[in-house]
Amino acid sequence: MLPIKDNVPTRAFPYVTVGLIAINVLVWLWEVAGTPVNEDVAHYGYYPCTVDTSCLVSQVPADHLPAWQGVFTSMFMHASWLHIAGNMLFLWIFGNNVEDAFGRVRFLLWYLAAGVAAAVLQTVVTLSFASTQGASVPNVGASGAIAGVLGAYFVLLPRAKVLTAFILVFFVFLREIPAVWFLGFWFVFQLWEGGFELLHPQSGGGVAFFAHVGGFAFGLLTARLLARRPPLQPAW
Repeated sequence: MLPIKDNVPTRAFPYVTVGLIAINVLVWLWEVAGTPVNEDVAHYGYYPCTVDTSCLVSQVPADHLPAWQGVFTSMFMHASWLHIAGNMLFLWIFGNNVEDAFGRVRFLLWYLAAGVAAAVLQTVVTLSFASTQGASVPNVGASGAIAGVLGAYFVLLPRAKVLTAFILVFFVFLREIPAVWFLGFWFVFQLWEGGFELLHPQSGGGVAFFAHVGGFAFGLLTARLLARRPPLQPAW
């Protein structure tokens, strides 16, 4: 399933959402234009093992950033074109309405806090269940913070609909579905994939699924507390 657009207008131009997208894209272009992406990820990524200093010396570079810095730099880094394209698509579709409800400054600070919350849950799960080698894998991507946006959208706009592309081999079907179905399916998928990754980490593809879960839960729990005004209602 690939979201195309939703049916909820905004009161004003979403400057923070667009700014976050621009920063992520610029950082990605910097990654691909300079040293190899893997080297940038290794240096600026977030390592769960830095929390309890259990990192493997053979796997984690000596000049890696400390945890409190890496958790923020990693939010603006990605590992591939597909990685950043998917994240920015979700941020564009769902972020503008959450920004509209929160206000620009509050939304920016909340977005960063969602990213931290996502990293915290991923770290707890990794250090509790994964091996030292697994805890020494760098985490990068805006997915955790964007998951917070999705959780907030789920709470604030339960009546919204999302135009969704269903891709089946060579066929593409477009259909509007309720946002709660789309986001609910996304969340359940993250829970399932997260458990699968713990049992078979070599098949997880390096995706920090529990960061998605943590960010989404953060959005669910804080959206109504921090929203300054309700978002506009669906246009149709």
